[in-house]
Amino acid sequence: MLKKTVMRQYWRVQQSQTLISMAFWVTTLTLLTWPYVKWRFDSTSDLFGVSMTYWGLLSIGFFVVGCVLLIGWMYDVIFSLWRAHMSVIQERNPYTTYMLNGPIGAILAQTNEILKRLGEEDKEIIDHTEFVDRWLRWNGQQELWNRTMNGITDVMGEDSPVMLHIDKKDGS
Repeated sequence: MLKKTVMRQYWRVQQSQTLISMAFWVTTLTLLTWPYVKWRFDSTSDLFGVSMTYWGLLSIGFFVVGCVLLIGWMYDVIFSLWRAHMSVIQERNPYTTYMLNGPIGAILAQTNEILKRLGEEDKEIIDHTEFVDRWLRWNGQQELWNRTMNGITDVMGEDSPVMLHIDKKDGS
């Protein structure tokens, strides 16, 4: 319970970080730039009842926000860097390339068993199901599958379902 509460608060901090960092960027850059441009804004005159100093600070702030949004737009539309970033993330994730997570493996094992029983005479189906069996057996030896089955047992409060590709002596 404590772990989940701490992680929720951590997530909230991460979500608000974008807006907070934008406010810090605008404030910092505006105040760093102001000494160099304040001579252009006469502090004794007003526009719509607001001192020109504030109009100058606001214009610098809007310029900074505009620059950040322009850079974000260029990053997204022109350079499409996020696409390459997402490709790298996918390539580094073993569960999108060669590993299976527990629930998907259970469904694949059931489907493969049904296919085996329906295609007992077909050599192509037999070859395919044997390949899937080897893949499932290898995944069944991985630590994630053991944790998944232990988690199902903890949640359901009973023995896990029959998983043909998990060797019980591996600690599950």
